[in-house]
Amino acid sequence: MGQTSNTFASKRAILLVLDSFGIGNAPDAADFGDAGSDTFGHIARYRAEAGRPLLLPNLARLGLYHAHHLSTGDWAAGVSIPETVEGAYACASEISSGKDTPSGHWEIAGVPALFEWGYFLDRENSFPSELLEALIEQADLPGVLGNCQASGMPILEALGEAHIESGKPIVYTSADSVFQIAAHETHYGLERLYALCEIARELLMPYNIGRVIARPFVGETSETFERTGNRRDYAIEPPSPTVLQKLHDSGGTVLGVGKIGDIYAHCGVSEVRKPHGFEALFDATLDAIDDAGDRTLVMTNFVDFDTLYGHRRDPEGYAGALEAFDRRLPEVLAKLEPGDLLILTADHGNDPTWRGTDHTREQVPVLITGGVIPHGSYGRRDTYADIGQTLAGHLGLSPMEYGRSMLKDSPKDGDE
Repeated sequence: MGQTSNTFASKRAILLVLDSFGIGNAPDAADFGDAGSDTFGHIARYRAEAGRPLLLPNLARLGLYHAHHLSTGDWAAGVSIPETVEGAYACASEISSGKDTPSGHWEIAGVPALFEWGYFLDRENSFPSELLEALIEQADLPGVLGNCQASGMPILEALGEAHIESGKPIVYTSADSVFQIAAHETHYGLERLYALCEIARELLMPYNIGRVIARPFVGETSETFERTGNRRDYAIEPPSPTVLQKLHDSGGTVLGVGKIGDIYAHCGVSEVRKPHGFEALFDATLDAIDDAGDRTLVMTNFVDFDTLYGHRRDPEGYAGALEAFDRRLPEVLAKLEPGDLLILTADHGNDPTWRGTDHTREQVPVLITGGVIPHGSYGRRDTYADIGQTLAGHLGLSPMEYGRSMLKDSPKDGDE
């Protein structure tokens, strides 16, 4: 069976990215040191061993548990498998060279990152001296703190007070292609931090670094520091037009909720809505769906799964966040109109039981509903770009260079 949405007067698409919600290691995970990682499976096992099985009935009905079974060959521990699946489901592997946010999102939108990103691999003294000297000079800084690989909250706890006292911003990196700058919102100034990041973005272009991230925080002591919702990502532009750009350029509308605008360097994003926190993101998504007209894509990134629970290696927090998402999912389903396409997916993994604090190379779920695609298994997808190709077909756009539209396929028997 193929696409049937051309019988409807209106075509809208809603794409929800559960940031970091992997469902089992990718075929090439060993190349990244991630063989055996499984964000969803290990969270379910953690809960099952605690005697409190993970409860995700709405995601399960759309095919989440079946997609995980496709990916790993095993059923997640402790979950109740639904008798019927009321959606199209698949698992997808990544062909981009990295396991970072831009690579995953670009590939979801039909443009894999097939080049090699630049990285700062040294754990200490991570950045070249000439880079820091240029940043200090151009931004008129008294110096910088950090200059290392670090996780966000530990480095604030270690250096936040020294930052307030000295006026020196904190610079650090991770296993991703990032240059992060933390500074206090009031003692240093939010706009001053943004201006510093813009200088850093230009200086880092020769290094092919994917993102400069502004990490503002508040509080007065190491015990009271907390990051705020005024984070801003300065990403390089995708190497070719994404499905977002194609829709925008053809007269359609892209409503980006959360950090979607930043991830795509604001290319093809018609309007940015940037609330902070899970509940606010969900509310803003519902509002965007209400405001969406014909040929509109609503795209939301639910970042808390990644930043609050994956990177902080908190399986209990991740489990609770998944259950909170599942409880609210019917609110989205209730807003679907004939001709709408709803896709739920992820951009990489971040197994909260895994070693370290970095992303994990995993397959991701692709769960689709909305009445324009038959229910059932759509198998293993070779690239996240199948999502972008599916969106292009649904929204009447020219085909993307990569990926195969799931609207052109028929469901398979069982979990093939």
